[in-house]
Amino acid sequence: MNRHNRGFSSSSSSSSSADTSRVSKTYRSHQNSGITRTGSGGDSFRRRSDVPRKRYNDTDEAANKDGDPADVSFIVGTCSSMCPERERVTRERLRDLAVLERLNGNPTKSSTDLAVKKFCRTLSAADVQASDVRSLPVLEETLRYLLSLLDSREHPFELVHDFIFDRTRSIRQDLSIQNLANERVIHLYEEIVKFHVISRQRLQSCSGTSISSMHHLNMEQLAKTLTSLYNIYDANRKPDYIYENEAEFRSLYVLLHLNPSSGALGEPLSLWFRKLTSALIKSKEICFVRNLLRSYRIGNYKNFLRTTASEATYLQYCTSEPHIREMRSFAVQCINNVCYKLQPYPLLQLSQNLMMKELDAESLCHECGLETCTDSDGCTVLPAKQSNFRHPEKGFKGYDLLGSWN
Repeated sequence: MNRHNRGFSSSSSSSSSADTSRVSKTYRSHQNSGITRTGSGGDSFRRRSDVPRKRYNDTDEAANKDGDPADVSFIVGTCSSMCPERERVTRERLRDLAVLERLNGNPTKSSTDLAVKKFCRTLSAADVQASDVRSLPVLEETLRYLLSLLDSREHPFELVHDFIFDRTRSIRQDLSIQNLANERVIHLYEEIVKFHVISRQRLQSCSGTSISSMHHLNMEQLAKTLTSLYNIYDANRKPDYIYENEAEFRSLYVLLHLNPSSGALGEPLSLWFRKLTSALIKSKEICFVRNLLRSYRIGNYKNFLRTTASEATYLQYCTSEPHIREMRSFAVQCINNVCYKLQPYPLLQLSQNLMMKELDAESLCHECGLETCTDSDGCTVLPAKQSNFRHPEKGFKGYDLLGSWN
């Protein structure tokens, strides 16, 4: 399978698209009483202390197909709609409907086709009823509906993101409450990870006072969802077996933790790598990110950029974007510091080294506080040894990486 297909091959209904609209269309292609714990969904709920914890996999589902739900050690959801009727009626009465849930814009009226169950931060055993928990097929249908909203041009992306962000947390919570952990669940988690990764990229182009907070929360939930996904991979582990997209989704953890000071949640990479199986360590995706990690740590920006452009899947590229910007500004700093003062550096050569357009390279230099000029031949150059270099602000503009997905 080539790199253009690896990123979105987990569903039989997958299909490819391109550029910014591709971002959204990708998704179609592709509690102990009194004890709070975190389930496989990464969000808190409470479950009965006298009930032993057990994963609900395909074998359990087949064995209990005609059985009594009371005989198993987990709740089996019976809700057949995206939002339980009790919740929908209550939220209509309280005018607690999101814009995307309102029927004809009415803040007091929704429908079964629009309302989606909200995330509830904590649930007690007494609060959880089977009729309020959605079954796996309904959760799959709900996620498909949510991701289809990313095509919406009617509302700003920030509003759509906020809605999907909350409702996917609710999906994870319903999976946790039921202890679901089979291959269909793995696909759900992978799709939610894709949403967070690609939303992270799209949020970079949004403006507003709340964007920074949204970006932080998105990163936090991405880390939690990845951890939950890895736990399910491990819970269903077969000897020397790697799930279809497992290596790629494992590689995202490394890309999120290239910079130890980034604040990404999780354990250090030195410990994380030790837990991988031999088959995963040897996989193409993990070898790719280990190569990037080495290049990043020694400051080899040329290899970092070329490797990313030639080998990264779309998800890996989106996750790498902050590091691409960081390595480019580092390269500009190096060239400014080490080049001969009387021999300005050609912008054309800089743009080729950084795999970006010449005009973008000039814009980057200006963001770094450096001046450019034109030499006697009419070529744009960067004078070296300028003293006013500065690293661009955290949210500075991202530029295309030539030869990659752009």
